[in-house]
Order: sequence, then structure tokens, then C-alpha cells
Amino acid sequence: MPSSRIACVHSDTERATKAFDTLKAQYDFVPVEEAEIIVALGGDGFMLRCFHQYANQNIRLYGMNRGTIGFLLNTFQEEGLLERIKAAKEEKIYPLRMEATTADQKTHHAIGFNEVAIIRQAQQSAHIRISINDKIRLERLICDGILVATPAGSTAYNLSARGPIIPIGSNVLALTPLNPFRPRRWTGALLPQTVVVDFTILDPSKRPVLATADFDEVKFPNTVRVQEDRSQFVKVLFDSGHSLEERILQEQFIQ
Repeated sequence: MPSSRIACVHSDTERATKAFDTLKAQYDFVPVEEAEIIVALGGDGFMLRCFHQYANQNIRLYGMNRGTIGFLLNTFQEEGLLERIKAAKEEKIYPLRMEATTADQKTHHAIGFNEVAIIRQAQQSAHIRISINDKIRLERLICDGILVATPAGSTAYNLSARGPIIPIGSNVLALTPLNPFRPRRWTGALLPQTVVVDFTILDPSKRPVLATADFDEVKFPNTVRVQEDRSQFVKVLFDSGHSLEERILQEQFIQ
């Protein structure tokens, strides 16, 4: 795989900048607009931003961890970069599409490769009705919020909210409540990736919420619709033996 078609980008942290300088001295990187593959140096947050920036382009992303956890990235090492990229396994990751409608009847669109989350914005708990494919499944959830997570995002916010870790290729999404009060024993659900999830915010003027899709926010929506968007995707490369599926399996056995 010729190095002339590989570009390198990095976050603005000291670790990532030093790593970039080291690699740049060893490899002939090209400008991003000429690249087939982009090496991304940073943490999971930076990699997520690269997902958004390079989605739907004929570009593959190969991340190396210069952050903390690095769930979406490979380990960093200077040697053998071209060989690692050549042997890497490609994963195609699809985002969720959020449609949030506010009181003025404006609809706001955004995509989230990790999750779409609804979070209360007042002292009062949020009251949310949940419908799946136009059928009401939960008339009133009283909670701090709720989220829908992709398999790739299931180890992020979803995991911290005690949601399930989802293996890549399982074709399901996680529906996870945030500090649910009623129904007290409801812990969420696993949904087929083909479903359309509608959230209706009950009494939104008294119990306002914020809807987020990764980095995009919509304040005080009345309704939020979430579904997987198969028209968009990002291609991500993982080292052999350290694919995203393997990382998800490992995460479930950390003690």
C-alpha cells in the first residue's frame, strides 16, 4: 500500500502533536484532500470528530491512541505503520439520525455515530413517552433522560449509564434510561436496528429537555425521532486481532 496516499491528522494535545512530528519525519504523508487513508492521532473524542468530518467519503480512517481509553483507536507505535495499515480489518460504522421538533414546529436534523441522548434541563424529572414503529411501548418514563446507542457507541455514555455492550454485527441498538424513577424496574431494551423510535416529551414547558446527537444539540424539543441511517457510514481500520468487535468482547470481561 503506497505511503503517498496516506495523510495524517492529530488533535491539539501535546501527546498527539509529538506523535505527529515523529511520524511525519519517517513517512511521506500527503495532504488530506489527496488521501485514501487518514491516520488519526488523538483520543476517542477526536476520532469521533473524524467520523463526522470524513463520513461518506472514499477514505478509510486508521486511528492511533494518543488520548486515554482509545476504544475506537489502535495502539500507538512508530514502526511498521504501512504494514499495520495493510493488514488491518475494515469496519463500516453507521450513525443514528435524529429529528427533533421544537414548539415552533421547526425540525432539526443531526447524526450521531455514538448515540442520541435526551437529558432533562430542569430540577423536575423528565416525563417521556416512548413509541417504537408508531406503537406506544411506554406511556410515561420518569427519568433524568434516555439514550439510543449504536454498537460502536455502546461502550461510551451508554456503558456509564449501565446500558449493555453491543457487539458489532449484532444488528441491534441499545435503548437505555438515565436514572429511571418510574417504572422503577425498567432498565431499557435492545432494539432491532431497523426500528424507528419516537420520544414525546410530556409537559415540555415545565419539564424541558436537551436532545443531543454526538456533538450537536437541540434545546427544548417536544418530540425526538431516532433511526439508523444506512445512507451514511464511515470506514474504520483496526489492527488484526484488535478489531472493534474484539474490543467490545474484551470490555465485557474487564474486572
